[in-house]
Formats: sequence, structure tokens, C-alpha cells
Amino acid sequence: MAKLKIKSKDECEYDVIALGEVMMRIDPIDVPTPRARYARIWHGGGETNVAEGLSYCFGFRTAVVTALVDDGIGRNIENQMRESGVDTRHIIWFNTKGRGKFSTDEKGTLMNGINFTYNGKGVIPSKTEYYRAHTAIRELKPGDINWDAIMSKTRAFHCGGIFTLISPSSSQVAIEAYAKASEYGVFKSFDLNYRSKVEPDREKARAINRDIVPYIDFLVGNQGDFFDALGYESRPVKDDDPFDIWIESYSAMLRVVAHDFPNLKLIGTQLRGALTADRINWGAVIYDVEEDRIYQAAVRENIEIADRTGGGDSFMSGVIAAILNEKSVAEAVQWGAAHGILVQETPGDTSMVKQSDVEAEVKRAMSGGGVSALR
Repeated sequence: MAKLKIKSKDECEYDVIALGEVMMRIDPIDVPTPRARYARIWHGGGETNVAEGLSYCFGFRTAVVTALVDDGIGRNIENQMRESGVDTRHIIWFNTKGRGKFSTDEKGTLMNGINFTYNGKGVIPSKTEYYRAHTAIRELKPGDINWDAIMSKTRAFHCGGIFTLISPSSSQVAIEAYAKASEYGVFKSFDLNYRSKVEPDREKARAINRDIVPYIDFLVGNQGDFFDALGYESRPVKDDDPFDIWIESYSAMLRVVAHDFPNLKLIGTQLRGALTADRINWGAVIYDVEEDRIYQAAVRENIEIADRTGGGDSFMSGVIAAILNEKSVAEAVQWGAAHGILVQETPGDTSMVKQSDVEAEVKRAMSGGGVSALR
């Protein structure tokens, strides 16, 4: 197994800190957004979803570093995070009175991010529409966050490719955080998580990510992410190809990535083959660089899901949870895959299951068992 030096729980206040944008999610449930007349309110963000999975599902002490406008929407988002056990003390609040450095007005010049996400059904794909061009977190600059105070009492730090591309300065904030994390011996993870709606210029994304990956211990991305966000190509596969074909395609590419970035200890990916909007094939792999070995999770085929949003983030949090619990890489990939599929079978972006559910799903999937009612 890769040699991972992680600080002990006793010497830290936090197990995991995540840096990223948090948005309010408007969910029109089973009606496409143009015809929706009512909706549910959730929240989410790639990095936040990881922190909440680690807190609510696995019981770790987590916090989110973000920026929000101090209004009803911002406080709603904060309350939802607190309900999942996430420490919100590191939120930077922008007041609406125009006073001080972190301030705005009451007419929405700066705002909290909002997205409308319709889950899709059958052959109708899921669709997310964003309102994030003027969010408070875009205003953060290097020096705005006291990373010495945070990283000195943290075991692991997570960020992702959505945050690093949302503004001209966001990648600088992330690099500042990763540099401090390295200084304090913090375990560092990063999800490439490329979104063309955030940054359509792939070359710009690749340049930024090549500056960030040299800091990382655990890197995650799917096949498209490695190409879009870093420029690495693998042999194309189809959604309905067997997972053996996927793994064969990935393996050669992952070895090239590991060679180019010798700091990497683990590289992971979740493998999602969308059969319809609500039925998928699901698997995952982790490449242990030191062992030069691919670990594969049990493959779940033709699984009905409720909401695909957050599946990849939940894979990430499941793996990190296993690592912090000193599990093997073989166990970590099973935890990640199990948590990822379970979160997709509940609504919203964030985890609604507990560690016992994850362990039961690992056992079920590895034994090839069915699902029984709990009475």
C-alpha cells in the first residue's frame, strides 16, 4: 500500500477541511424546469459534498471554507450544512450594508449561487442550469484566509476543479491553501471535476490544474476529466462497454499521469455508464502508485438511481473515510463505490446514509446478494 503520512486524530481539531463554492439547489423533482411550479430546496457543491459525506455518514470532524452573502439564502445553506454536522465557523460572510472589505449591497450585485437541477427520467437527461457568475466566493483573494491557523490543526484538505476555475483568483487561493497544507503535513486530495459551463477553455483549465496537481496526494477524475482538465487521453470506450474494457483503457493513462506527477500516491476514478437518466452501471478503481496496482470495486450493473448528482463526490468521501480509518486501498475503493451508489439512490447532492449502510452495501455487492426489506 502507498505510504501515507497522516496526522493523528488526537493532535488535530479537524479531520478534513474542504474549500469550495456552495450553492442553493432548486429541485423541481419530476417536472422539467420550464414547466415546474413547485420545487424542493437542497444545497451542494463538489467540495462541500465531500465534507458533508465525511461528517454525516462517517462521523468525521469537518469544516467548509467558503464565502456567502449574509442573507436568507446564505443562512439557509449554512443551516443545511450544520444539520449534517459540518463546522461553518470558517465561512466568510459578505454583509449587505456596504461596510468593510467583505461587503456588497442589497440589490444582488454579489449573490449566493443558485442552480436548478432536474433529475431527468428515462431517455430525458438530467439538466443543471447555473446562476453563479457573481457569487461572493469569486471575490476571495490570496491572503483572505488564515491558512496557518487552519492547516496547523487539520489532518486532510480537499478542493476541486470547479472551485479553481470559477474566478481569476480562485486557483491562486487553492494553491495558497495547498502550499500551507504541505507545510503542515496535511493529506491533500483533489477532484479534477471539469465543468465546461464553468470554464469552456480547456487549455486554461489544463494550465491551472498542472500547477495544482504537484501538491496532491490523492487525485480523482473520470476519463473525460483527465483529458479535459489535464490533457491526458485514453482509448475511447462506450457507455455500454464492459468494465474490463474501461479498466484496460484507464490503466495505461493512469501510469503516464503518475510518471509525470511523482508526488501522487493514489489516483482514483468512479466509472459510471449511463444506460438511462435513472439507470446506470457503476464501478470504481484506485491506482496505488507505489505498488503499481489497480484496485477495483465490485461492479454494480443496471442499478436504478434517484439522483446522480454527488455520486462522484461521495466516492471521494468514502475513499477518504477509509484512508483516515487506516483501511487498505482494497477496502477504500469498496467504501468509495458503495457510498457513491447509495448517495445516488437518495435525492439531493449530499449523503443521507450512514457508515453501517456503506458497510452493508459493500458486503452485499461483494457477495452478489440481493436487497431485502428491513422490518
